[in-house]
Order: sequence, then structure tokens, then C-alpha cells
Amino acid sequence: MNPIIERIRARAKQNPKKIIFPEDNDERVLEAIKYIEKERIAIPMLLTHDNLEPEKQEEFANIFYERKQVKGITFEEAREMTENPLNYAAMMVKRGYADGFVAGARLTSSSVIKASLNCLELDRSIGLISSCFLMAVPNCEYGERGVFLYADCGVIPYPTSEQLATIAISTARFAKEILEFDPKVALLSFSTKGSAEGRWVDKIKEAVEVAKSRNSGFAIDGELQVDAALVPDVAKRKLGDSEVAGRANVLIFPNLDAGNICYKITQRLANARAVGPIILGTVQPCSDLSRGCDVDDIVDCTAVTVIRAQKAAQK
Repeated sequence: MNPIIERIRARAKQNPKKIIFPEDNDERVLEAIKYIEKERIAIPMLLTHDNLEPEKQEEFANIFYERKQVKGITFEEAREMTENPLNYAAMMVKRGYADGFVAGARLTSSSVIKASLNCLELDRSIGLISSCFLMAVPNCEYGERGVFLYADCGVIPYPTSEQLATIAISTARFAKEILEFDPKVALLSFSTKGSAEGRWVDKIKEAVEVAKSRNSGFAIDGELQVDAALVPDVAKRKLGDSEVAGRANVLIFPNLDAGNICYKITQRLANARAVGPIILGTVQPCSDLSRGCDVDDIVDCTAVTVIRAQKAAQK
């Protein structure tokens, strides 16, 4: 197991948090919960249609109705929303009855993201919901001892320059605060520093300018091809000095096609661990899962969610 993954599990065990799982119909989730409970990585709670509490459903329906009635939702529709264990789980986290939720083994990413948007609070310091994958590649000399963050691989199909800048900063913050390594953020393209031209290249250049103008304190560079971002010798040949090129550990993709395709290629061809997609931009922590996840992926996603809950409790 990668040392960073080992450290994540160990840090979660130091102060386990209550994490809700709204998918009782998946054997991988059930097996992961047994391991999580045994190893005390979290305090897991499995939601079913039978253990939803009517009093809490009424409470959640009232909150949801107050927030959404201006958009034409009826109270009956709000009440129906609480019949769904996923929405119920998200509202449990929103109201502080739990510290985070993990879902997506069977549920689609769009449904998990929708529950996050509808029920959790948006982090105003970020202002955008996106996602990242923690990729742990075995026997890899690049990145952070073989660990990378890929973003966005699950939420925004075609981000604008402003959104790409926000995704870069949000993912870098996650690397620094949760994974505890120094992020070196590369905004990826088919071009390296003007080797190609066009509106897609211009969008990446603008995103880098926006990100740097926000004075985040993170090392951010682009536009970079993947080899220039990762390989020191290639970086020297293509662009010379850069605090990111040849050393990148956070890779920001130009669109969802590129991000989603690349994380799956890395996972399958390099036998990499893919943890996520981890939802970024909410005050309360939650994580999505790929429907191709295995038990270890669920355990690691849970450990990450616990650490985020630990950090949230300190603020």
C-alpha cells in the first residue's frame, strides 16, 4: 500500500467520525463497513428504507421546502425527497447528525452530486462544486511518491477559465490540508507554453492567469502537456525553469472527457488505486464512488471523508 494511503487510514483512526452509507444493497459497501468498523477508521451507519426516522424526515422536509419553495417545490415533494436514503444521508450531514457521507457504489455520480448541491452548504470561499480523484500509482517516480490528484473528473463537463482556476485552487487546498503535501499544480493541454495555438489553448492560459491573480500561494503553471508536467528532462527541454513543470502532483484537465478518461486509463493500465471522486466545494464533507470501485476504494474514500470531517470540526 502507498505510504500516503497508509497515513490517511492511520490519521482517520486517531479520531473516527460518523459516516453514513445510503447503499445497503451493495456487497462491496457491506464488506467495507465491516472492515471500517473493525479497524475503527470511522463510525459507520448503514441507511436503509427501514431505519429512516419519521421525525427527522419531517425536519428535513421542512428545511428543504424552505430552501426550495421559491423554485416552485411543494411540501409534498420535499417530503418525498426524504424518502430517498441518499437525500436523507445528505441532510443528516447538513444538520450535524453525522459528519459525512459516502455513496456511489450503485448510485450514479449525478445523483450523488445533486444530493450534495441540494442539501449541503456551499463553501463560499470556493464558490464552486467540483471533484478530484486521489490516484496512487505503484512503482512510480513521478508526482508525490506516485500519488497524484486528478481534477475535475466528475462534475463540470466543460469548465470556463474562471472555473478551471477555481478547480485548480480548490484541489491544491485539498492536497495541502488533507493529504499534507505541497501541491504543484499543472493545467494540462495539448500545448506547452505556446507550442500550439487556438481557443482551447487560450482558455488554459486564461485559467492560469486567473488562478495566479487570486494569490492563493500555490505553485500553479500551464499550459502544459502531460510529459512536460511530469518528467523533469522533458520539462527542461520544452520550457526551462518552472516550479511546477517536471514536478507536478496535481493535474487539472481541460474538461470532463479528458479527466474521466485519464483517471480510468491510469487505474486500469497502471494498476493504480483510484480514490474518489471526492466532492470539493461543500462545507460538510462527502465523497462519491465510482461504480467500478472495490472494497479498498470505499475504505480509503471513507478515511479521506473522516479526515475532512476532522478538519471541519477544527474550524
